Amino acid sequence: MSLEISDRVSLPDEEIEFTAIRARGAGGQNVNKVSSAIHCRFDIRASSLPDAYKQRLLALKDRRITRDGVIVIKAQTHRTQERNRQDCLERLRELIRSVARTRKKRIPTRPTKAAKRRRLDSKTRLSAKKRLRRRPGEE
Repeated sequence: MSLEISDRVSLPDEEIEFTAIRARGAGGQNVNKVSSAIHCRFDIRASSLPDAYKQRLLALKDRRITRDGVIVIKAQTHRTQERNRQDCLERLRELIRSVARTRKKRIPTRPTKAAKRRRLDSKTRLSAKKRLRRRPGEE
């Protein structure tokens, strides 16, 4: 079994490490006995992802990515390990898909002549308004 990222990219299960831990918060009688939360660890550098994906993931400013290039996702919203495991995988898939799309480079535009004129006119009006607020003899 593998995690499908796109038509061409998938991750083998061996590259994703799961650890069951106790969930925090309210949970009644089960909270101290059952380890239903899941920690999911995925090493970006050691993975079989294409190099472009790896570079973009490592460049992300995401608190889930450690300095060592390991993605750590904690899922504890569901009551069962299996549902939390699926939630972890889905969140990992979405994170990797977010870097799969290449964004178009923004081409900065220059303001039009009319826009420059409007900006300067509004500055002139505002300075005139403030000049009229001054006390007489104040310069």
